[in-house]
Amino acid sequence: MTAVAEELLLARAAWSRLTEPADVVAGAVVAALGPVPALELVRETARTGAAAVGPRAGEVLPGSARAVQRLTTALERWCPRLETLDAARELDRHRARGGDLLVPEDARWPAGLDDLGAEAPHALWVSGAVAALGSAADGVAVIGARACTHYGEHVTAEVAAGVVAAGRVVVSGGAYGIDAAAHRAALAADGVTLAVLAGGVDRLYPAGNARLLLALAEEGGALLSEVPPGSVPSRRRFLQRNRLIAALTGATVVVEAAWRSGALSTAARAAALLRPVGAVPGPVTSAASAGCHRLLRDGVAVCVTDAAEVLELLRGGAATDGRAAAGPPGREVTDGLDEAARQVLDALPVRAWAQVASVTRVAGVSGAQARGALGLLELAGLAQRRGETWRRVSSGRSG
Repeated sequence: MTAVAEELLLARAAWSRLTEPADVVAGAVVAALGPVPALELVRETARTGAAAVGPRAGEVLPGSARAVQRLTTALERWCPRLETLDAARELDRHRARGGDLLVPEDARWPAGLDDLGAEAPHALWVSGAVAALGSAADGVAVIGARACTHYGEHVTAEVAAGVVAAGRVVVSGGAYGIDAAAHRAALAADGVTLAVLAGGVDRLYPAGNARLLLALAEEGGALLSEVPPGSVPSRRRFLQRNRLIAALTGATVVVEAAWRSGALSTAARAAALLRPVGAVPGPVTSAASAGCHRLLRDGVAVCVTDAAEVLELLRGGAATDGRAAAGPPGREVTDGLDEAARQVLDALPVRAWAQVASVTRVAGVSGAQARGALGLLELAGLAQRRGETWRRVSSGRSG
């Protein structure tokens, strides 16, 4: 095992707290300067203002005419979280609970995540057997609908059991439905399974799967997340979590998925990363299989019906052409919102009232972005204002 300096570990831990998942500007900054100097740039900006940005912009984001603007805007997103940042304390608490922190400089880092480029996570907070992550590249992501059918559960159990019987790891997202069925089947077959969480590894979500997730970590598997302990899962974090599931594994299989399903985004990311994707067909009358049929029709996935055919994906026996699934039809309340507005909507409490500064920190946006987004959300009927505080009008969390 490669020893990693504590200063570097702490810097990576800090970056996982300061930024939201898949922040490409943060990825570029850290890649250009290194985690420690990049963190110091954020602290210097917080102390002295944006004057420190100009001379460094070309070095950090070379070849970009908008480098100064992009970096300044990003720093405005990150600086508010410095006020509550205590990476050393977070890491100590995580270790006291038996957890570990993996960073790209560690030999145990899953190499598949590097294929994400600037969207790769800064670190992985792990609870359970860290060694299990070493087998993820030859493992299979088994994913699908939360509102699955008995047919979907049955096929999932057979596929997951067959995958672990072949000595491979099953990776999923710990959610209800297909995810839970995959984890349970892997454990029942004495196999290893990993759960990639959208929130902190100490915030077991959904709560109804807490016992399953704990068992998974205790029986040779692991829970992992790119956000620190204590972090709350949000709609955007669920969607960004999907890219990790796709990148970690050698193949992705969708057992059941509705026409609008988070599983389709995982399949699309896997295809874009040139990982083979399989989809299980279902009855043409079943809404729970509509997403799978769409993947097959669009050429994003190949048809798989059992564990043997799933394992063929890992051996290169069937491959997709890397096309990404098209966006699903229909409208949701978040349609038409830009990325900042979506993050602010996710950050707004439903019952309590929050100050703009608090929303800014939680959302990971700049103060200007937060204020602008709140105005748009109020006009759209999605946010309510009371004096200087705000809350969300309509709720809903995906995963």
